[in-house]
Amino acid sequence: MEISEIIAASGNEGKIKEIIKIFKGARVIPMREAGFEDEIEETGLSFRENALIKARAVCEKLKKPALADDSGLCVDFLGGAPGIYSARFSGEGEAANRKLLLQRLKGETDRRAHFECAVCLYLPDGKMLFGVGRTTGHILEEERGTRGFGYDSLFYSDDLKKSFGEATAAEKNKVSHRARALKDLMEKLKKL
Repeated sequence: MEISEIIAASGNEGKIKEIIKIFKGARVIPMREAGFEDEIEETGLSFRENALIKARAVCEKLKKPALADDSGLCVDFLGGAPGIYSARFSGEGEAANRKLLLQRLKGETDRRAHFECAVCLYLPDGKMLFGVGRTTGHILEEERGTRGFGYDSLFYSDDLKKSFGEATAAEKNKVSHRARALKDLMEKLKKL
């Protein structure tokens, strides 16, 4: 199936940049640029549900294919937290989220973690496709690197052997949860 234009159902500039670099073959337009100004309440209980809620809201309003992702950091010792609440873990922004995560893991030796992502492409005819991706690693004891966003400077990637904060965008996009979810979705799109 060929889609020439997709609305990125996100207000997160970091995510939008990654989607534009990874999702080939279609022009990706940020939702604000396309005229979607509403706030979307993420009431789902999973990454998949939240991705669907966002993609559906943007598609139904703009009548164009919409792509949304929901992703987060899942830490084994914390029972999968912060999970779907990753962006609002502390309620005070990205730096406070990282600080709270380090506080919760202080003195803990089991620091295994993974980033998980679900993407949803919602089409004007009501059809929807999902892609999923995961990347594994562990949480560092202090921040390393200044690249990326969110928890990138604390997440040591098993694939890259360094933190996402130390990785270039190209390196991260080869192994990230979002890249893997978008590639999964693109494979499914080819089969339609």
